Formats: sequence, structure tokens, C-alpha cells
Amino acid sequence: MNIVLIGFRGTGKTTISRLLAGKLDKRLISTDEEITKIVKLSPEKIVKKYGWERLREEEANVIENISELDEYVLDAGCGIVLRNENVTNLKKNGIIIFLTADMKTVAARLRRKEEKIDFTKSNYIDKVKGALSEFEEKCKRSADYIIDTSNMTPEDTCDLIVHYVQLELH
Repeated sequence: MNIVLIGFRGTGKTTISRLLAGKLDKRLISTDEEITKIVKLSPEKIVKKYGWERLREEEANVIENISELDEYVLDAGCGIVLRNENVTNLKKNGIIIFLTADMKTVAARLRRKEEKIDFTKSNYIDKVKGALSEFEEKCKRSADYIIDTSNMTPEDTCDLIVHYVQLELH
């Protein structure tokens, strides 16, 4: 079974996916890294050069390939749920966990991290709020589980995900 983590920047996806993969002895895949390997451009550069639709196409290609794999932890953004085919493919052999966090927590986490320049501008939080209203319902409908990471350590979040995985296996 694959474990798919979706959520916006600052919700803990990357940190938690790395910890979880190690804890469960699963391989880790980042959709952003896979897209960058294939297209030879980062997702941000794809959007700037070709637009959002091209990024969504590349995400769909990566998701289709990943859906054939087993025993992976997938670090993905909320954008994957914009296409129903992605959700269908991911659920063939996996569970989707939507990580959330309040805006104060997201802002604090992003300040501690070196993020790509486009995402550290002062209006990032406003962009996230706007994007959340657009994506949040779709993320919630696509997710098998939702975890608010605002007041949880990454280790506690991993433990909760392991609990959910055990529920799915029984």
C-alpha cells in the first residue's frame, strides 16, 4: 500500500513524508522532484514558462506511473486532486492523507525554512488562503484522512498516520 501526503507548503508534507518512509521502510517519491527529473524544469519554472495546465499534465503523468508502484510514500501538493483521474489512480493502491495547518503555523514554518523565492514573498500567506478556499473542499473529498499538524510534532503525525495505515490493513 502507498501512502500519499497532500497539503500546502508549510503543513509538514516533506518532513513528515521523509520520517514516515524511514519509519515504515518504504521508498519516498516527491511529485515535484519527479516532474523536475522528467521535464528538466522545476514546477515553478514550468508554470512560469508554460502555465498551470502544463504542470497539471506533468503531475498526471507522474501520478499514472506511480499508481503502478507499491510500498511508497508520496509527497505531493494539493494540485493533484484537481484531476479526478489522479485521485482514482492514487487510490488504486494507496490512501490519501491531507495535511493541514493554521496560517500562523504555516507562516512560522516558512520563516524557519529556506523556501524558493516565489514562496517567501510577504504575500505567500494571502496566496495560500486564496488557494485553500479553491482546493480545500476537493482535498477534503479526496482524502481518506485529514490531519491538522498545527500543534503536532512530525513524529506524532507519523504515529497517527501509522495508526491510520493499520486501520486500513485490517
